[in-house]
Amino acid sequence: MEEHTILIALSLIAVLGVGAQWLAWRIQLPSILFLLFIGFIAGNMGWINTDELFGELLFPVVSMSVGLILFEGGLSLKLRELKSIGGSLLALITIGPIITWLLSTLSAFYILKLSLNVSLLLGAILVVTGPTVIIPLLQLVRPKGSVDSLLKWEGILIDPIGATLALLVFEVIQIEDKTHISNEIFLVVGKTLFIGIIFGFLGGWFLLQMLRRFWIPDQLQNPVTLMSVLAVFAFSNVWQEESGLLSVIVMGIVLANQHHTHIHHIVEFKENLRVLLISSLFIVLAARVELDTIRELSWTVLAFVLICILIVRPLAVLLSTVRSNLTTKEKIFLAWMAPRGIVAAAVSSIFSLHLVELGFEEAAIVPPITFLVIVGTVLIYGLTAKPLALRLGLAEPNPKGILFVGSAPWVLALAEELDENDIPVLMVDSNRIAISAARMAGLRTYYGSALSERAIGQMDFSGIGRALALTPNDETNALVCVHYATLFGRSKVYQLDSQHKPTPHDKDTLSTSLEGRTLFDESVSFKTLTQLYAKGAIIKKTGITEEFSYQDYKEMYHENSIPIIALTPEDTPVLFTQQDPPTPGPGYTIYSLTLLPEPVTQA
Repeated sequence: MEEHTILIALSLIAVLGVGAQWLAWRIQLPSILFLLFIGFIAGNMGWINTDELFGELLFPVVSMSVGLILFEGGLSLKLRELKSIGGSLLALITIGPIITWLLSTLSAFYILKLSLNVSLLLGAILVVTGPTVIIPLLQLVRPKGSVDSLLKWEGILIDPIGATLALLVFEVIQIEDKTHISNEIFLVVGKTLFIGIIFGFLGGWFLLQMLRRFWIPDQLQNPVTLMSVLAVFAFSNVWQEESGLLSVIVMGIVLANQHHTHIHHIVEFKENLRVLLISSLFIVLAARVELDTIRELSWTVLAFVLICILIVRPLAVLLSTVRSNLTTKEKIFLAWMAPRGIVAAAVSSIFSLHLVELGFEEAAIVPPITFLVIVGTVLIYGLTAKPLALRLGLAEPNPKGILFVGSAPWVLALAEELDENDIPVLMVDSNRIAISAARMAGLRTYYGSALSERAIGQMDFSGIGRALALTPNDETNALVCVHYATLFGRSKVYQLDSQHKPTPHDKDTLSTSLEGRTLFDESVSFKTLTQLYAKGAIIKKTGITEEFSYQDYKEMYHENSIPIIALTPEDTPVLFTQQDPPTPGPGYTIYSLTLLPEPVTQA
């Protein structure tokens, strides 16, 4: 290919990938659908020829990119979550893959009429689900209970398991003398686990030592981390093929569960890199799927996809969770969440190519079938997961809880008071001391930057329906509102000004497109509330009745009370905003920061 053609093709991959992500965000649908569709169109229109563009570098680049994506996934796994989900998770990643593999293989053999070898490979590939699809769906649904953590852990850990299973099938297919297959299986599995865990742990430990001892300057910490992940991935795969996926996940878990080194800047860098990698990979792999191959597939592929969704996944979950403490509703939801993602697409492309090179021409059909399974599962699960969770009572149609970004003392007092009255709260702050105080008070907390994509993936949003940006920094508050508007909607993100309400003619005002709904009137700011609390003000709960109206409340406390939140008779929080302040009626409860008058002492 000519140099300018290569340059245009590479640029087009990035433009189409990121453009598809933006379009998905605007329409509020899973981005993978747009990525696959646009990549498929680009490949079949002749805009992108990935095999010619990358040549022999294609699959090594795909493998390393998948490794980086899974490393970022490992960074979101907290070991403390295993206390409540450990038993169920172990069953889902051991019994579940076996059942999924066997049933998918039988379906491919009898429904798609594929040979046994190719059916076994396709069944192994479809074991994987993937965090790139699961986590965005969980953010959309925000389920209650342990299913959120369970699906996240399963989606990340199942990828190296599925890839290893595909490798085992590939190795067995090549063996002519199958009398020692059991030894080969034991050797491959043992080497994969041993090398994956050891290399991942040592790589994570050594990187932490370099960070803790300041052997790496600040400007090189992200590049060195990237280098370390790729090195661990490559060396693991050299020693044992496909063990690199497990290594990078273990490496991410090691970094995520230590408490001595600040790694938030590394996490944020990996989040941005992940978006670019996912966007590019789906475009590249979808472009390899030819329209003629899709046309050759019969209606049986649709039946196969439906069997995977309606029979294979439910049976795998049912048999894996027989002895678990999960409720029936949680099991039903788990059984309806197994969308395939980037790892399935990558593994199918790699192993089908190897089999075709060995003379198994039928294996060329594996990527198109996987492509259709990805589209079918993402489309069906993406459209039905939220309604199902609502129907099962695992999500709330109108969540009443509040996300507090910032943990000033008066914010903590307000959160405690709401929590005591059964209003779910979640406090987020990057100040360890402040967030520790909230945790000691028994509140749900997250330590880290609220602006991190990783934070959204890790936080438990069950019951949370609105966000309050209550930091002393106006720019941070505005960015928080922009960040969480896609999650809660613009009408349910609020911000507090730090010191004063600027006039419309003030040149330093933020753009209104970068702001949430402004809390309180012009005279109230973060500084005002902090000073009032320092004088001894308390969070006071006041009921409004027929005999004691909202006007009576204002006349009683006058300037010594700032109403913050009103609860309707149905316990729905309503914020006191500048643009549209509520007028509480009988049955409402007002939470305010109130400075009580000093008691009069008798002489």
